[in-house]
Amino acid sequence: MKVVDTELLVIGGGVAGAYAALTARTFGADVVLACKTPLTGGSTRWAQGGIAAPAGPGDEAAHGEDTLRAGRGLCEPETVARFVAEARAHVETLRDLGVAFSPIHTLEGGHSCPRIRHTGDATGHAISEALARALEATQGAGLRLLEGAFASNLRLHAGQVVGADLITPQGPVHVRAGAVLLATGGFGQLFPVTTAPPEGTGDGLALAYRAGAALRDLEFVQFHPTAVVIGGKAHLVTEAARGEGGVLRNAHGERFMTRYDPQLELAPRDTVARAIAAEISRTGRVDLDLRHLGEAFVHARFPTVSQTLAGLGLNMGRDLIAVQPAVHYTMGGVQTDTYGRTTIPGLYAAGEVASSGLHGANRLASNSLSEGLVFGARAAREALAVGSLPLHDGEAVPAPGADTAGLPALRARVAGAAGLLRSGAGLRAVLDAQPLPASPTLSRAALEAANLELLAGLLIRAALSREESRGGHARQDFPCEAPQAVHTVQTYEGTVATLTAVPVRQSVLRFSA
Repeated sequence: MKVVDTELLVIGGGVAGAYAALTARTFGADVVLACKTPLTGGSTRWAQGGIAAPAGPGDEAAHGEDTLRAGRGLCEPETVARFVAEARAHVETLRDLGVAFSPIHTLEGGHSCPRIRHTGDATGHAISEALARALEATQGAGLRLLEGAFASNLRLHAGQVVGADLITPQGPVHVRAGAVLLATGGFGQLFPVTTAPPEGTGDGLALAYRAGAALRDLEFVQFHPTAVVIGGKAHLVTEAARGEGGVLRNAHGERFMTRYDPQLELAPRDTVARAIAAEISRTGRVDLDLRHLGEAFVHARFPTVSQTLAGLGLNMGRDLIAVQPAVHYTMGGVQTDTYGRTTIPGLYAAGEVASSGLHGANRLASNSLSEGLVFGARAAREALAVGSLPLHDGEAVPAPGADTAGLPALRARVAGAAGLLRSGAGLRAVLDAQPLPASPTLSRAALEAANLELLAGLLIRAALSREESRGGHARQDFPCEAPQAVHTVQTYEGTVATLTAVPVRQSVLRFSA
């Protein structure tokens, strides 16, 4: 096995991982950036609507309050304060790197004012390309980029993460690192209908859990309200389409959001998604109507979505677009503090893989890209400040493999029990299902299948323990919010798994740098 030494190993090349690697390089650190896809793969590239940050120096409080409101009492106030204080400066850094944001900010659901920066409806693509260019410019000068590299396991020494083993196209690689930063994204591929990319198999969460790190709030899965689903594949229609004035209508042509929320189509995502599901159940169909905005405007404002829908035989500016909710984002993840520190020394996490406390029970639209910037940078700085030297080989954390043939059935079970509406009986039935057979080989596909199976059990247990409805988690048998907001925290040590409820910290929120 090839051995590589580095100060910081970053696993994942989306906005959080790429920006963390760039931040580390500004301090002169030696960095290895490992991505299991090409550098511009992952969820970041497909983000359409935009990136949220305070619109100006006086908007921090309002942005923070919007974030807290959407999070339904489960946000960590200190995390929100740090985020709104720092997000705008990082977005300006993207502009310096060549991201051509529109001078006009737009509005999205849950926001009290237009503060979304965008490049039409391909903002994630523009950010991904800009970060890739910046990384490629520094490659060889303290940065080693390993594309197509899959992290199979972490390595531990004296209770601290000291590296990882990678499966690469050139063979296995053992990276010895002063610190490891996970930026591997979420686990949307646990569900059959999702806007998540194929690589969204929860690898970072599984790596961290098996090493003993705490995972938090895995039951909170965000459904994007407006996806066009054809042949089981979900095609996202950006939230900005409703921000520009798009209207939701049921099969009777009725604008039904008037019955569900005073913010109408711009209510938080959990509210809109469940309203759409209810209207589909009641009337048979829900359409997104943009016809009143004018065909020329719609195609100019949303060229990417227009092109996608045209390939499906739909004209976004002329047709009613049948939409339905689809799994979009996983709000739970590896528990971190505001510096990206996990509960295991030497291990950091940022972006969708992390539960930073920013999103709570329901992520505010377009906060995810800016979260990756803020906490990717914070994690990189902290990891370098306390990095472990000398480097150690460590002990490999065992990684099982599972037969991929059982994944469709697993996904169907999870979707049926842990979708938009849940019940105790449905959740318990999933726990009684047969596990996936073990795989004779530890291929990437077999490891991904085992990661998804692990996360399925953790999600279901967390959802079963949360006997309330809050944000992205709705229990038919417990339809109200509990009086106290608590996190569900799951840890694993050897052969013992624990799940505990931890109250949200009730700190005073100060919106200052």
